[in-house]
Amino acid sequence: MVKGIHDYEVGTTVDIYALIKTVTKGTTNTGKPFLTIALQDKSGEMEAKLWDASEQDERNYQAETIVKVVGDIHNYRGKNQFKIRQIRLTNPSDNVEIADFLETAPLDQEEMSEKLTQYIFEMKNPNIQRITRHLLKKHYHAFLEYPAATKNHHEFVSGLAFHVVSMLDLAKALCKLYPTLDSDLLYAGIILHDLGKVIELSGPVSTTYTVEGNLLGHITIMVNEIGKAADELSISGEEVMVLQHLVLSHHGKAEWGSPKAPMIMEAEMLHYIDNIDAKMNMLNRTLSRTKPGDFSERVFALDNRSFYKPDFNK
Repeated sequence: MVKGIHDYEVGTTVDIYALIKTVTKGTTNTGKPFLTIALQDKSGEMEAKLWDASEQDERNYQAETIVKVVGDIHNYRGKNQFKIRQIRLTNPSDNVEIADFLETAPLDQEEMSEKLTQYIFEMKNPNIQRITRHLLKKHYHAFLEYPAATKNHHEFVSGLAFHVVSMLDLAKALCKLYPTLDSDLLYAGIILHDLGKVIELSGPVSTTYTVEGNLLGHITIMVNEIGKAADELSISGEEVMVLQHLVLSHHGKAEWGSPKAPMIMEAEMLHYIDNIDAKMNMLNRTLSRTKPGDFSERVFALDNRSFYKPDFNK
């Protein structure tokens, strides 16, 4: 098995191929240019620094470019970072392609598709079921391929579908524990809450925000999509407004990006389930790169905390 960038320990000199996810130009205090490059492979991504970058470097090293890099792994402010010693563009003789460097969901698309079909089939409310099926069918191909975010959680190929399927499985268990929850509404809210990201984001490779993503955001996009779907299907019941509320409120608070706080029981539960699944994904991926008995890298989205991985066999 080929080692990924996160499989090397701090202090190691590494010689690998990687995909450039993003590039940002910067200037040191002395006025010298440098590039901050996000290097990506199947193990995840890592920030790299290319010091004394030339104009030719800026032209060569762009997002979605595969490079051969030699450098050192070191720890900077609680996170591993790659210090580039040598870097070059790849050529046909290197025999590598973009797909070799893309992290993917642990479930295949066919299995996730079957799960989604089953959850929609279980819905008993015809209006909720029709709107959900209509919008999922409209964006189905992108939904199965897109990440759930550009960073922090489920930022890999098919991450959006995996996030939704994981949330649905959690919701099903919670509906058994709390039978007053409307499972139709909760399942639909889970399927639709981030579906606007297929318009907000650029795609599964070197993901960035689109113009619509920057100007509107996935919440506004999906509220509009629900309204359009209802018009196209001639549905005018209260279910339309309630589904829109679930999307509007799923971040929980205004400071977290929600125009409205949850005001329906299923909206409150959707927010918790979304938060749990996102945080568990961050923790699972971070701790998978941490040795038992050690502390992890700092996780920015979790208050910049490090997490300890217990080792009971010491």
